[in-house]
Amino acid sequence: MTPQCAVLVATVRALKSHGGGPAVEPGKPLDAAYTRENLDLLRAGVCNMQHHIRNVLKFGVQPVVAVNRFATDSDAEIAVVREAALAAGAVAAVEANHWAAGGAGAVDLARAVMDACALARSQADAGSSGGGGFRFLYPLDLPVQAKIGRIAAEIYGAAAVTFSPEAEAKIATYTALGFGGLPICMAKTHLSLSTDAAAKGVPTGFTVHVRDIRASVGAGFLYPLCGAIMTVPGLPLRAGFYDVDLDDDGKIIGMFWGGGVGGGGAGHQAARRVAMGSVPAPSPF
Repeated sequence: MTPQCAVLVATVRALKSHGGGPAVEPGKPLDAAYTRENLDLLRAGVCNMQHHIRNVLKFGVQPVVAVNRFATDSDAEIAVVREAALAAGAVAAVEANHWAAGGAGAVDLARAVMDACALARSQADAGSSGGGGFRFLYPLDLPVQAKIGRIAAEIYGAAAVTFSPEAEAKIATYTALGFGGLPICMAKTHLSLSTDAAAKGVPTGFTVHVRDIRASVGAGFLYPLCGAIMTVPGLPLRAGFYDVDLDDDGKIIGMFWGGGVGGGGAGHQAARRVAMGSVPAPSPF
């Protein structure tokens, strides 16, 4: 299987955050900057989306941007995001409104993905240098440190990578055991290109510090732990959905709050499970 297209999901609110918008804190009302039209704030943050588009292009696949629309987004704001996406090299930037219109709200996005895949195939058939076809970021036979360094420099834009003595020792052990040729899966904050969650937009001049590295030999990858990132326990033997039900009044019970690396919620099932009177509110982004 060879990927031909990657869909990058963007929202006006997230890009405003990368433009210097007020901090979003759980449990507190969302600042009006995110719910009222603010084109200057949005334009200051689209650089983050554009960086991700350029990253997709490095893999030789066609980037399609899905602009997930909120009810408070203005037509002008959606236009700014679409224009910036196309300027950075996206083959399409499509408003996605399926939260309100169901499947009909995602038809344009689906068609854009189909068109992008068709374009990739035509370029591959013609041997076009513009497409080039899918390619990996690094060869697997590079040393572990070099693979991590390439990800940090090429994808995040880091100026340097440092390794703790513990990480260096583990890399030496994994390499001696024959695991040095495994691919890398970076564990870092999703809130920034850097390892500092507060560094928005496209930060530069930063250092990625690898404090530890672990091996998932069965799955087939090594995963460095960068900055202050924490991992969560694995899934339980008994899935949480078994405990979700409706009580006699029709209220949902047995739901639980999620959390963890990248927004996963498995590690909080035991500690945070609560009986709730309604479905939890969605993320503001």
